Amino acid sequence: MEPTMRARLWRTGGGPAARIGAAVVVLGWFAADVAGAPPARPRRHLPVAPPEAVGPQVGPCPLFPADNVWNARVDSLPLDARSADYIASIGASTGLHPDFGSGLWDGGPIGIPFVIVPGSQPLVPVTFDYADESDPGPYPIPPDPPIEGGAASGGDRHVLIVDAGDCTLYELYAAYPQRDGSWQAGSGAVFDLRANALRPATWTSADAAGLPILPGLVRYDEVAAGEIRHALRFTVSTTRDAFIWPARHRASDDSDARVPPMGQRFRLKASFDTSSFPRNLQVILEALKRYGMLVADNGSDWYISGVPDERWDNDELHLLGEVRGAEFEAVDESSLMLDPDSAQVR
Repeated sequence: MEPTMRARLWRTGGGPAARIGAAVVVLGWFAADVAGAPPARPRRHLPVAPPEAVGPQVGPCPLFPADNVWNARVDSLPLDARSADYIASIGASTGLHPDFGSGLWDGGPIGIPFVIVPGSQPLVPVTFDYADESDPGPYPIPPDPPIEGGAASGGDRHVLIVDAGDCTLYELYAAYPQRDGSWQAGSGAVFDLRANALRPATWTSADAAGLPILPGLVRYDEVAAGEIRHALRFTVSTTRDAFIWPARHRASDDSDARVPPMGQRFRLKASFDTSSFPRNLQVILEALKRYGMLVADNGSDWYISGVPDERWDNDELHLLGEVRGAEFEAVDESSLMLDPDSAQVR
């Protein structure tokens, strides 16, 4: 764990595949509580939104409302004035890289995992290195949650939890279980999946940009269904000492205006021909044209994040490397913003 905030600012997130994670786990929310476990907390009874009022789903929950910025199309928005500079700084000749897949790398499954828990999941205490920018515990962490990179990982060790009882997302960075059943983490953030609230300005999350991680991940079930209806999360090696909406936190002291700030959105050019790619990759590439991807953390250039799944074909995924940085463009999405403290879009 990093001893200083400066180290925190320079941490990497979705970079080399050595920092990759474990497969998605779903815990049956109809299961009985473990004998002797702490009593479950009271649950909120939330109305069920009609299908047209929700965006992508995760288990029984919306993955934020349909009018959330993660779920907004950006294929008709204007270019950012610094688009050419940003592409050059990230690498016009560098290929796209899927930071997810099947099997193991360096002992851990490939990608960022998440787990769905029942509303009766007992809460456990969590302490944070950066408590002043973290949402306090307790969190509904199951006894053996999937950890990015595996239980023995020394990487980012993200733990993502969806509480199916009240559709709340809990995310941890640098998460380590303790012998007494509590957890220690670098930082943590809690998001209501039915709302458009952003974190306080300048606050980090489990990600350097202060954004949620889960809505930006490529999930196999979405690809198999034929459509991804949200933006993706990706990393670059150098970001500016700035953040733009909807990001809330910076992660650099570089003042060069030619490098992108945290939260900058990019899209694949409409002219890029996807027809020669396998069907699964066409789904991913079409999502990058329509919804784009957001700079979420410092890491390896053009690394897009996803959930590990044994159904991924790694050889197929690596064909994404044929898509070079020059095929992307930076988007000016400022016209979508209704309120700088909300993720709701026009």
